[in-house]
Amino acid sequence: MSSADARDIRAVDPRSEGDNRRHPEEPPVRDRIDVSAKGEQRDTGRKNPDENPDKNPKQADSEPKEHGPSGFSGAIKKHPIAMIVCLGLIVAGVVAGTLWYFHARHFESTDDAFIDGRPVLISPQVTGNIVQVNVTDNQPVKSGDLLAKIDPRDYQASVDQAAAQIRQSEATMKNIDAQIAVQRSQIEQANKQEVEAQAALNFSQDENKRYQDLVNTGAGTVQRAQQASSDLLSKQAGLAAASAAKIAAERQIDVLEAQKGVAAAQLDQSKAQKDQADANLGRTELRATVDGRVAKLTAAVGALAAPAQAIMVVVPFDVWVTANFKESQLADMRVGQPVTISIDAFGQSFPGHVDGVQAGSGTAFSLLPAENATGNYVKVVQRVPVKITFDARPEIELGPGMSVVPSVTVRP
Repeated sequence: MSSADARDIRAVDPRSEGDNRRHPEEPPVRDRIDVSAKGEQRDTGRKNPDENPDKNPKQADSEPKEHGPSGFSGAIKKHPIAMIVCLGLIVAGVVAGTLWYFHARHFESTDDAFIDGRPVLISPQVTGNIVQVNVTDNQPVKSGDLLAKIDPRDYQASVDQAAAQIRQSEATMKNIDAQIAVQRSQIEQANKQEVEAQAALNFSQDENKRYQDLVNTGAGTVQRAQQASSDLLSKQAGLAAASAAKIAAERQIDVLEAQKGVAAAQLDQSKAQKDQADANLGRTELRATVDGRVAKLTAAVGALAAPAQAIMVVVPFDVWVTANFKESQLADMRVGQPVTISIDAFGQSFPGHVDGVQAGSGTAFSLLPAENATGNYVKVVQRVPVKITFDARPEIELGPGMSVVPSVTVRP
């Protein structure tokens, strides 16, 4: 190495010239030059930007390192309290999750559940103008309470007309009964006339026989015998007439009985018309059939009411819960199991029990049930409605469609 090269190397760090512990010709450690066989120079040291330029490499190597151990153990040594807290939280989470699992496996719950009931549609059965509305929206009513009234005048007239027809039919019946009584007396009279004619015929027969004997013996006249024979024929005709009159009187009884039957049928028809008129008159008063609350009221005084036109709805107080559980949740569900019913609208829970499980999934009874026998089949978990009833009627206003969350205890 030439003297010029040595001067260039020392020029890299002029401060190294004052170091009496290093050979004047030896370059610093961090600036060593590796000279190749062809005379090329290559820098093999690394410059540390954080290294103090005022310190030489030997002084830097002799100073103790300020950095502690790295990794998890180093973090524990640096922050022991924080690591203990983190480990405690992890253990608490695992314990809490395990306890929750062993607790939750005893219950089956679903948010696809609603309050259900059988609302009664109040609709008139007769046509007429509404003249009275006795209730308002959300008003509690009892069974038998008058809700609204339709103009009853036309139906009252029908009742009066039917009552008049009944009276007329009853009068006809009485008239026929009187005629039958008269006819029976005439039959009795005809019987007596027949007896009288029979007696006269017997006497005429005896008279005719005597005079015929007298004529044959020459003791009587032919004229008298002829008179006796003529009287016998007259008496025979009188008996026949009496018998015919008796038969005619008896036949008249049958005619009157037939007329009585027609009158009786007319009377029954009049009574049926009266019953129909009474029913229509009663239908002008719309009354509650169950205990509940009035909802969806559309009736108004003066409005025309027609059959099958709902003018209000009575929601009964007797309601229950229809919960649509997945079919995979029904394995341990049985009738009578206790249920905790949480009502979203009030934030309260009420006790109940499983009343029954529907015999089929919800889609099986839908308007358009699934037809799995056509096309490609993709299995979908079905939901089955489960009826849940309250152990006691809640003292809050519940209505169909309100959301609830039931929790069934399937394992005690």
